[in-house]
Amino acid sequence: MIDYPLWTAMVTPMNEDGSIDYESLESVLKEQESAGNGVLVLGSTGEGLNLNDEEKRAVVRFTKELNLTVPMMAGLGGFNLEAQKEMISFCDEVGVNAFLMVAPIYAKPGKEGQLGWFSRLMVETKTPCMIYNVPSRTGIRMNPDVPASLNNTFPNYMGLKEASGSIDDLKAFREANPKAPVYCGDDNLIKEFGNEGAVGHVSVASNAWPAQTKKYLELALKGEHDKLFDKWVDSADLFFDVPSPIPAKSLLFHKGFINNDQVRWPLTRDDMKSETEEALLEADKNINAWFESVK
Repeated sequence: MIDYPLWTAMVTPMNEDGSIDYESLESVLKEQESAGNGVLVLGSTGEGLNLNDEEKRAVVRFTKELNLTVPMMAGLGGFNLEAQKEMISFCDEVGVNAFLMVAPIYAKPGKEGQLGWFSRLMVETKTPCMIYNVPSRTGIRMNPDVPASLNNTFPNYMGLKEASGSIDDLKAFREANPKAPVYCGDDNLIKEFGNEGAVGHVSVASNAWPAQTKKYLELALKGEHDKLFDKWVDSADLFFDVPSPIPAKSLLFHKGFINNDQVRWPLTRDDMKSETEEALLEADKNINAWFESVK
């Protein structure tokens, strides 16, 4: 199984016309490699559902062909089971290192539907699989018995990315199966997840702050709270002040990591607020100063 505490939910850089900017994609992937972070492509931060099948496969191929020294995870999402099985087969042929499987969107299945969905996907592959609870995007809260059961059934079960924003939900997952690994899925709750026994984190903030987020996570998991960046929560919240990944792309563009801050419809960079942009730039200065003090 893959033992990487931090995975960055990568943005997919776009050109002005909305096509994928592979030059910038290579740049941001190499930044994560330098920090030693695993990379997740085609997640919600990567606008995975806004890309067509050809583009998704091209992103996976491109990332794999960079021969990064860090593992690559591919995001799966939607509501068509057969389409996701086909993507699993393709990714396994290419040689991805892990999958992120989000709960099915729109249909709102109950416990048995959720368990059956993930089971039918995981049986298709021997590649490590992380499942993803994100009610704000799927419309359902995952039943705590689902990851508990998957952990006991599938040797390639990697863990749960929990992004409900609720510590009570996290505790329910932990109580259902204390041995089932949990990853923090909310940048503003890293410390709290560390306190509850999380093994790692899947981050949006680490797009712009790869080494800084990794350091913050290391300290949080060790319980060294006195060394943590005291403005972390407010800073991390800025990445969700308007629909993600608009703020992340804005800051990456300002930092020169990507050539453009374009997003794919139905998202639009016109929704970016000037006050959020200014606050992100100030947060960037502050977190860099903190990082220098704890390196």
